[in-house]
Amino acid sequence: MAWKVLQTDYVWPSNEPERAVLAAGGAELVEAPNGDEATLLELAGDADAIMTCFAPVTERVLRAAPRCVVVGRLGVGVDHIAVATATELGMAVTNVPDYCVEEVSDHVLALLLAWNRKVPLFDRAVRETGWGSLPLTMRMMRLQGKTLGIIGLGRIGQAVARKAGAFGLQILACGPRLTDSAAAAHGARGVDLATLLRESDFVTLHAPLTPETDKLMGAAELALMRPGALLINTARGGLIDEPALAAALSSGQIAGAGLDVMTGEVPAPDNPLLGLPNVVITPHIAFFSQESTVEMEERAAQAVLDVLQGKMPGSLVNPSVLHHPSPRHRLRPGG
Repeated sequence: MAWKVLQTDYVWPSNEPERAVLAAGGAELVEAPNGDEATLLELAGDADAIMTCFAPVTERVLRAAPRCVVVGRLGVGVDHIAVATATELGMAVTNVPDYCVEEVSDHVLALLLAWNRKVPLFDRAVRETGWGSLPLTMRMMRLQGKTLGIIGLGRIGQAVARKAGAFGLQILACGPRLTDSAAAAHGARGVDLATLLRESDFVTLHAPLTPETDKLMGAAELALMRPGALLINTARGGLIDEPALAAALSSGQIAGAGLDVMTGEVPAPDNPLLGLPNVVITPHIAFFSQESTVEMEERAAQAVLDVLQGKMPGSLVNPSVLHHPSPRHRLRPGG
């Protein structure tokens, strides 16, 4: 009998790439009609594996899946998966941590350039009030010699540093385990968070969302930033205290923000950030290209299939599950 893999949701045109990988290994992909918890509770009972994009895989869903061996994330972050519960139950959790490094780092620079060169502003003006209708009184910075602060110098942060260097930007970086030598290896100067915020013209966030980083950028941190600075977030919306950011942008405490993620997968229509002219917003698409999406689908499916077959996946989010006293998986430490 084929393994049953429940796919909670996806936002790309087709799930054929993951379906093909699973089918080649003897697994059947079953698509949930929606990602609501109630729906997943109904469908999880006979699932051998769960694959999820954005739909929350809650503790209740996992406890309703007695056959489930592995939860696979179609993407990087796993803050919407009850990882602790999965580990308790002996389930492996997998992800694809490096499939969209080029796309997200490109998007960081796109937000920076769009805001600094006022691309949305001029585009609207040409269409609505005519060519040359805006007086050139707005602040635009020459990038050469300005400073970009990168919070989290992992794979994406490193790619941002590499690309930003081509514009002549000076790079500062910080992270809980970042050493001066590691920062220097990527063309950056390692500093603490306060120094980075005080000295940067642009700040970009590349930290995971954890209890320690929740609302990492709050009112106190925003107050340290330069009045002309831009804050960019392509990581997780919860890294920013959104009411504090809206207040800082409205008061002129900082000059702008470029956001690809916000608190909650879909921001409320009355979120004040949506109405501010000094914010450039895209709808969580920094990861996307045709190439990155297919790569992610295939690798996520292969990771799930690997666990089902007793093979070590390319990325295991919860390695402590290898030492579970009665695991559901057949993985072995060092395997």
